[in-house]
Amino acid sequence: MSENYDKRRKVFDMIGRTYAFICAFLLIVITVSIFYFVATKGLSTFIIDKRSIKEFLFGTLWKPDRPNDQGGPAIGSLQFILGSVFVSVFAILISTPLSISTAIFMVEIAKKFGRNLLQPAMEIFVGIPSVVYGWIGLIVLVPFISKYFGGLGFSMLAGILVLTIMVLPTITSVSTDAIKSLPWEIREASYALGATRWQTIRKVVLPAAKPGILTAVVLGLARAFGEALAVQMVIGNSPSLPFSFLKPMSTITSIITMDMANTVTGSTWNNAMWSLALLLLLISFGFILIIRLVGRRSMYK
Repeated sequence: MSENYDKRRKVFDMIGRTYAFICAFLLIVITVSIFYFVATKGLSTFIIDKRSIKEFLFGTLWKPDRPNDQGGPAIGSLQFILGSVFVSVFAILISTPLSISTAIFMVEIAKKFGRNLLQPAMEIFVGIPSVVYGWIGLIVLVPFISKYFGGLGFSMLAGILVLTIMVLPTITSVSTDAIKSLPWEIREASYALGATRWQTIRKVVLPAAKPGILTAVVLGLARAFGEALAVQMVIGNSPSLPFSFLKPMSTITSIITMDMANTVTGSTWNNAMWSLALLLLLISFGFILIIRLVGRRSMYK
């Protein structure tokens, strides 16, 4: 009986290890294949079309459908890069203090209220589709901005506010887990030394949870940078430099969403779209690398 059980267990262990290895191998193959495919398409702009990287990254004229007799296509994408950076960074600057404050409130101040009400609410917010945020921004936020601030309403400000609401649950959830994971003994030691609750939060809890909170911020920034649909619905999609919060503009994701279906495969316009996709992929890998570095730093502290 015992021998049969040991044999079955060894068989199941071997099947489990093999299945896990196959899944991990397929994941690596799929990731490498996606990167290779996007890189092959994206580099066509510079290899086949002979366009310079400097023109692509720092040019501000976007007319990829312009015929050759008018000077040829112009594929300057600086306005899209700056648009993505400005919208994402300002959204993070607004949402980070709110998210960290909410996480502290749920874990350190109102634990029962946070566990029973706030945390489930945050989980619901995380699960809401992007199109819902974009639709609410379109019918509520855009008219509000137009009425009280001027302009068309479709603007960088609208994109910032929509992204702020979208990334707030992500930063809050990860920050909450980071604060919860801290041992309670460090709080007791602080109280034993005569510190108040706010002194303990400010000088003990937050410094100890700093790596996890930084990871939450980077995750929120990565989501904001890669968001397409919600931003596209409220930002105006104008290929112009972001000089004003109340002017329409575009981001990398919004211009890809708007233009990709209108291009012919192999054309300069299509290759420029793939170059933007490659740039977005590289930026995403950069965010992943930052998260790994922050996590490794917290591991060795």
